Parts: sequence; structure tokens; C-alpha cells
Amino acid sequence: MMTNEGTVDRAVRILLGVVLLALVFVGPATPWGLIGIVPLVTGLIGFCPLYRVLGLSTCPVRTPS
Repeated sequence: MMTNEGTVDRAVRILLGVVLLALVFVGPATPWGLIGIVPLVTGLIGFCPLYRVLGLSTCPVRTPS
């Protein structure tokens, strides 16, 4: 599994995941907040399966030395 998310993308995903999960505990307490697990996990591991399927990557290209 290669990383296909850049730093900003990962930070946004983690923040969004935490906010959505917080809705489960302090907000309207609906199970829809559990959707926050998906962006949280993909942000933490740095890999998005949907990006792979679509051929996208926000990770900067590394040049060999």
C-alpha cells in the first residue's frame, strides 16, 4: 500500500473524521456520525482506496536521488 494522500489532505481528513465522530457523542447522537471513521482511518494511514481506483494522488512526487 503506497501513500497517496498529501499532508494537507491527511490533516483535513483527520479533522473531518474527528468532528463527525464528535457528533455521535455531543451532537444529535445519530449513527450518521460514525461515517467519520472512514476519513479518520484513511487520514491516519495515508491511503485512500477511492483515489487508487480513480488514479488520483495528492501526495507530492518523490524524485530519486
